[in-house]
Amino acid sequence: MRYKRPDRKNALSIVDAAERDMKFTLSMKINNDSASTIVRNIYECFRMIGDALLVLKGIESEDHVAPIKELTEQKIKTSRSINLVDNLRRLRHNINYYGYKPNLEEVKDAISMVDNVFQPLLNSIKEKLK
Repeated sequence: MRYKRPDRKNALSIVDAAERDMKFTLSMKINNDSASTIVRNIYECFRMIGDALLVLKGIESEDHVAPIKELTEQKIKTSRSINLVDNLRRLRHNINYYGYKPNLEEVKDAISMVDNVFQPLLNSIKEKLK
């Protein structure tokens, strides 16, 4: 990781982009053709808000592990474990690098993480950015 100056404005921009991308992703029809895209986009939105936390601290990550680790260290109440985001990271890795095709149950599980994990994290991060 590389340290640089904390940047609240950039962090807010990243959070806003993640929120917009998530809204679009959730508007997609769920089917076998859209499954990989939906899972990848949901994961990417999680990664983005983790990256926003790092930017707020003045840290530039070099991989996807650091932003996800930052999310899992947040002390907020969620109805599902924040640690499940790391499973989403692995699922996305398999999709991108091994041609894995997620089934509809995996897509529905990723979508359920949005309401149960993403939204509480997003709200918490927005509070930190105020």
